[in-house]
Amino acid sequence: MRYVIGVDSSTQSTKAAVVEADSGRVLAVGRAAHTVSGEAGARESDPEQWWRALAQAVAAALDGLDPRAVTGIAVAGQQHGLVVLDAAGRPLRPALLWNDTRSAPQAAALTAELGPDAWLERTGSVPVASMTAAKWQWLRENEPRAAHAAAAVRLPHDFLTERLAGVAATDPGDASGTCWYNTATRAYDPGLLDLLGLDAALLPAVAPTGATRVGSLTATAAAALGLPEDIAVAAGTGDNMAAAVGMGLGRAGLLDHPVVSLGTSGTVFTATLARPATAALAGFAAADGTYLPLGCTLNCTLAVDKVAQLLGLDREDAAPGGEAVLLPYLDGERTPDLPGASGLLTGLRHATTPRQLLGAAYEGAAFTLLRALDALPGATATDTPLRLIGGGAQGRTWVDTVRRLSGRPVVLPRTTELVALGAAALAAGAATGEDAVAVATAWGGGDGETLPPLARDQAAWDRIAAVLHTYLRLGTR
Repeated sequence: MRYVIGVDSSTQSTKAAVVEADSGRVLAVGRAAHTVSGEAGARESDPEQWWRALAQAVAAALDGLDPRAVTGIAVAGQQHGLVVLDAAGRPLRPALLWNDTRSAPQAAALTAELGPDAWLERTGSVPVASMTAAKWQWLRENEPRAAHAAAAVRLPHDFLTERLAGVAATDPGDASGTCWYNTATRAYDPGLLDLLGLDAALLPAVAPTGATRVGSLTATAAAALGLPEDIAVAAGTGDNMAAAVGMGLGRAGLLDHPVVSLGTSGTVFTATLARPATAALAGFAAADGTYLPLGCTLNCTLAVDKVAQLLGLDREDAAPGGEAVLLPYLDGERTPDLPGASGLLTGLRHATTPRQLLGAAYEGAAFTLLRALDALPGATATDTPLRLIGGGAQGRTWVDTVRRLSGRPVVLPRTTELVALGAAALAAGAATGEDAVAVATAWGGGDGETLPPLARDQAAWDRIAAVLHTYLRLGTR
């Protein structure tokens, strides 16, 4: 029996899944928590804790299993984070995470420098505070000594892959979230690097796909993880790209099938052969050489859980919002681009209940995310099911809210750890040379229960849309 390990290094934790390579059966999942610090827009983590968490999660997953059966490993990581290293590969400072909004002024300045159309033509995306390029500019302007001292610049998954294989490597999917990778030429963009004052020598090489074998597990990493030396290390990818692989989205699987992911952030995406170029989406590359147009919101499950905490309610103790509208933009917002926004509550009546206020938070978060669906290629066909994934997809109220506001059928994939499963498929591809999407398709990662559509709650949709329209006119940035 052969095993592969897929690692999901997310904002809040690391999960490592040991997967039977032939069947795709998830044998065990190990977990270890991360710490995120910062306030007033700052969100940072120590990259060294990611490595410690990876080792802890792998050890927990392998408990009772034979590590000698492991043939490959791959990391899928939270996108966009900026990791700056010294010459010895040690972090010079905590990593700036994707949801750190301090770089909003730098994103606006970069956009103005070239114009939105030029950014779309080159990177497929317009800079926002989440993008790594804006974070690098923030570092240059606010901590020039750290920027000048940087001997290497990495994304979170790059940092961990380098620790595994001793090789500086990334993939097109995660690289496309930096805004210094050109999705048309499939390479770093020299002109953008010049604009950012960033030396290409500081960046990792870009492998052709996330399943490309970039090296073998080093002796040091093998000792830390309790694994054999020389097993295959894949290039890996970003978390959204890995989830797409896990569901079998790509050239060897499903195309133009919309996905709604409910996690700390919310995302909508689909795999497509056409290179997207619209300011409404991030025009990412996918891990298999196709494209992954994606809309992202900053406020999803974490924001709704915060509202539940403030109300003293269990997260499932919610009811439809009635006349109340709550836009839970507690961390600013990315889609729409309102990095300086805060939460907004309106429509209160004497009859409004705490359960309705919590339901209004669900509705505001789900509406904001579903609103981004309209820009996805092929996603407007209301009879096409939405694949609902992420931690929120395991919650009854989240599922009911998405069904009620979308009016569409919903597929709930049986596999809940799709990012880790996608990373495992990339590891299998690195070990055998197979197409990772074809591997995941054979595993049935995207299969699951199909829920029929509910009648769309058009009144709730229109009510929230009217409030958001007014909010946008206020120009809250």
